[in-house]
Amino acid sequence: MDVMPVVNALKGSEIQTGVPMSKHTSFRLGGPADAMLFPRSDDEILRAFALCKDAGVPVTVIGNGTNLVVRDGGIRGLVIKIGQGMGRIAFEGTRAVAQAGARLMTFASTAINEKKLAGLAFAGGIPGSVGGAVAMNAGAYGSEIKDVVRKVRYVDPESMTVVERKVEDGDFRYRSSVFLERGYVVLEAEFELAPDDGTEKQKLEEYLASRKKKQPVTLPSAGSVFKRPQGHYAGALIEQAGLKGVSVGGAQVSELHAGFIVNTGNATARDVITLIELIQKRVYEHSGVMLCPEVRIIGEERPWN
Repeated sequence: MDVMPVVNALKGSEIQTGVPMSKHTSFRLGGPADAMLFPRSDDEILRAFALCKDAGVPVTVIGNGTNLVVRDGGIRGLVIKIGQGMGRIAFEGTRAVAQAGARLMTFASTAINEKKLAGLAFAGGIPGSVGGAVAMNAGAYGSEIKDVVRKVRYVDPESMTVVERKVEDGDFRYRSSVFLERGYVVLEAEFELAPDDGTEKQKLEEYLASRKKKQPVTLPSAGSVFKRPQGHYAGALIEQAGLKGVSVGGAQVSELHAGFIVNTGNATARDVITLIELIQKRVYEHSGVMLCPEVRIIGEERPWN
């Protein structure tokens, strides 16, 4: 598998080769991607998929990389990073349209502070992109993206078409969606917000203060490592199993919030994955609950030549 014919065919686009994934993930770890495309339009994404399909080159799509563990061998083929090149946000009354590459925190802050709209305070401290938030049904403080999203425009890689659809009951689940499960690539989403009754900014400030106080925001991480198990909190189960502060190499169960694994400075993906497996084993032994990772683990186990 040679990615260079695809790279050469995309020369007019912003594309790089041998890109360290540590520069594109919030965990600050991961081996190199063979090539990375930074698209500026739907057409660039469609063209990249078509070229890769013809050349037999695998495609991996990422957003801001805030929910990723990339293995130390990196990623083969083409990585499409949907970022600020596709980060436009527009408002019309209580309706908002945001491209997938827009930062969720920026979107929430603009809606609340500039447009005086309510519905996104919960998202003000979530560091991912709009596309990632829709795909993962991001949520916090009792609210989720599904509560405010009304339409989604996406690429179906199988049919090589762009589809726009109104969201339906059943499209979203806890930290998942039909878009993620079927491999659809979110391009844009339409949201229905509400006029602010004067409390939204206060909610945002309270949520941000809570995150700063309770979560390890000063060290690289990928947010909550595990999905919340029914009837429990992952962080509490991990702490009860005596794992708070436990380390494997440079990866550590946060001493501030046991639901987070942090990179203390020199962690490898293998350190993080080994620690995840240790947590699962110990928590199951202690409480009988099997924790399911919320983070997405991708890439090659070891360097590829």
